[in-house]
Amino acid sequence: MSNIDRIRQALPAYNCDAMLITNQVNRLFATGFSSSAGALLVTATEAWFFIDPRYIEAAETAVKDACVILVTRDTTITDCVGTVVKENSISSLGFEDSSISYSGHLEWAEKLAVEMIPAQKLINDLRNIKSRADIDRMIEAQRLTEKVYEEILPLISTNMTEKELAAEIVYRSLKNGADDQSFSPIVVSGTNSSRPHGVPSGNKIAKGFLTIDFGVKLNGWCSDTTRTLCIGKPDEEMVRIYETVLKAQEAGIAATHGGVQGVDVDAAARAVIEGAGYGEYFGHGFGHSLGLEVHESLRAAQISKDILPAGAVISAEPGIYLPGRYGVRIEDVLYVTESGSENITKLPKELIVL
Repeated sequence: MSNIDRIRQALPAYNCDAMLITNQVNRLFATGFSSSAGALLVTATEAWFFIDPRYIEAAETAVKDACVILVTRDTTITDCVGTVVKENSISSLGFEDSSISYSGHLEWAEKLAVEMIPAQKLINDLRNIKSRADIDRMIEAQRLTEKVYEEILPLISTNMTEKELAAEIVYRSLKNGADDQSFSPIVVSGTNSSRPHGVPSGNKIAKGFLTIDFGVKLNGWCSDTTRTLCIGKPDEEMVRIYETVLKAQEAGIAATHGGVQGVDVDAAARAVIEGAGYGEYFGHGFGHSLGLEVHESLRAAQISKDILPAGAVISAEPGIYLPGRYGVRIEDVLYVTESGSENITKLPKELIVL
């Protein structure tokens, strides 16, 4: 079943005659075709993909489950969609309420003259559940990420800056075939490592903990990996904190299965960190879903009400961060199954000391 068919089947639950998709990633999800502009309209029986001359030839080749319509310079996408809406007597239209701006919503509502029904959840729910083929593509992205990590390990030195190491990650990712980074690499060392989303500095890599967090995009799919190393011999507390984070991650992974609440997965990991006396230093959630974007809609966090369905892909990334001293985070990626999870990350997790 195609993703357009899946969207079609979900329409009745939202009382929609059709679904309008304008977000770039959602269009990629639905059609398998990536473009910086365009729109997709899906009804119970038909689908139309509206695209401008820059992409028309490629779209006609790539888009299989929708009629491709050229948007010329003499018209707009809203005009073209409006014509199809009128011709097909569409009176209620689902839209991506988390993606369309207020002004964009007003423009669509005025042009189409239909009932606009918020239906972001329709797309989110479908994107949350990955097929085996989707997972295989994510594994390819993950393996590329791991190859890059293994290549940069011998390069790490206190003679290079955090920015230089981040640049090596970007360079080697592209050299090994990545299409892009899924986010800007985080490379933080010494006291800078106490910042979970710290920015690589122009300073030399400092002794102590070095956290490396990066991911790639490959064929549209994202990876996400974090490992914390130690430059120089760690003291007893550093070892204890690292082992606590690792145990917390293992506890969260053990609690993960289809149908579990994200808050319960987070609680399993958080209990380990709190039991070790570092609860106040774990300020973010256990994980987030990912796929065509590195941060998708599901959360395994303290205030999350999300239920993790079988087929979801989530990160497993607890951490401890002592302000002004250092921080530790370890991150894997899990494919949620009915009875547990499949860890698609294969990098070792013992503390590497350089």
